Amino acid sequence: MIEKVFIGCGAGFSGDRFDASIPIVKEFKNINAPKYLMFEVLAERTLAIAQQFRLKNPEEGYSPFLDSYISPILDDCLENNIKIISNIGAANPMGAAKRILEIAKKQNTKKPTIGVVLGDDLLDYMSNDEILDSPTMEGLDFSNNKITAANVYLGAQPIAEALKKGADIVIVGRTVDSALALGPLLYEFKWKQNELDLIGSGTICGHLLECGAQVTGAYFADPGFKDVPDLANVGFPIAEVSQDGSFVITKPEETGGLVSKATVTEQLLYETHDPSNYLVPDVTADMTNLTLENNGKNRILVQGGKGKKSPEKLKATICCDNGFMGEAEISYAGPNALARAKLAGEVISERIQILGLQGQLRVEIIGAGSVHYSMNETSSYQLPENGDYRVRTSAIYPKKDQAQQMVDEVMSLYCCGPAAGGGGRGYVTPQSSTASILVNRDTVEPHIQIKII
Repeated sequence: MIEKVFIGCGAGFSGDRFDASIPIVKEFKNINAPKYLMFEVLAERTLAIAQQFRLKNPEEGYSPFLDSYISPILDDCLENNIKIISNIGAANPMGAAKRILEIAKKQNTKKPTIGVVLGDDLLDYMSNDEILDSPTMEGLDFSNNKITAANVYLGAQPIAEALKKGADIVIVGRTVDSALALGPLLYEFKWKQNELDLIGSGTICGHLLECGAQVTGAYFADPGFKDVPDLANVGFPIAEVSQDGSFVITKPEETGGLVSKATVTEQLLYETHDPSNYLVPDVTADMTNLTLENNGKNRILVQGGKGKKSPEKLKATICCDNGFMGEAEISYAGPNALARAKLAGEVISERIQILGLQGQLRVEIIGAGSVHYSMNETSSYQLPENGDYRVRTSAIYPKKDQAQQMVDEVMSLYCCGPAAGGGGRGYVTPQSSTASILVNRDTVEPHIQIKII
């Protein structure tokens, strides 16, 4: 009987620190128990961008950082039976699996068995109208837009099934983040679907791991108020999970950071609308009876997770093209800089009206209180007149040339604006809008596939 399962998280978002998993793998080499390394690298807009890449090239659409995450640890993981679970597949899980096989061949390591979970892409089996007819949770009205991506959040069971089929690595697209940890726990401990408290505990464990160093002090750090040692070498989290659903959150030895009741509590509440009803496809997790206990240095024991019946419907995120954002900046510094920055903003606002550009223009002054201060809003903040300010202007337009025209107007301030403007930069980028809908399980589940390659 398996007593403990070890799960480490090597990334909490797309572009997270690439070497964070190395200390976890080093520590796992000496552990004689089931060991898993998860990479959580997928957000809603990350997936929308990945879908755009796949449309341009069918071979792409998986995480552009796949090589950076997988290459440094692939050989050690395969040699030490450390299984990898990741949503690095994004819009093209099969493409990600093929790329990992190419890396293994290049490194001359043994060929991994890779399980690929498919079925999250609703556009593969639902029409545009069927998707739009689904109840909307939140977001935009997409009735007049062409959908570019529609992905439903899958649960942990397909991951467990892929492991049961012998996978060394499991690649998924859109799943709930916590499923990357719960899947291995379902497989190793053989938890049954009606053991809701255990599944709820496993989901809470995955929720604590999913954002990487947020639970080990990184996002927690606030100098002088919440001090965290050696943040430059912050260790990413490891969970030591027991058969009864209790688990210890810790981090690799000889790494920086901090695991405490406070860091764990902050991460528990992160993106948690209702701690008594944390909805995922596998269960409705309940965090309200949790206890946190010190279990040694940088070790917090978490117990008391509960679970209730899983939701009847599944959440999906749909995306559509939303025009182009023009974004431009220019700096003003020295005596009377604030007045010059304000004048620059006023000039841009008036010029945009003269040109007839329709869009929600935002002009803000970065340098002192920019998060709270915008020229579009009234503010009680008193900013120093002499300082270093950067005027940022942004707006979204239907057409690319309109966004470029706005950017060009900011650049014209070099000679047409207040004195001594400099350091101008401008960008035009395509935009996607997202909305959340609910779809019936019966629509999704028949299309979930587990392919072993």
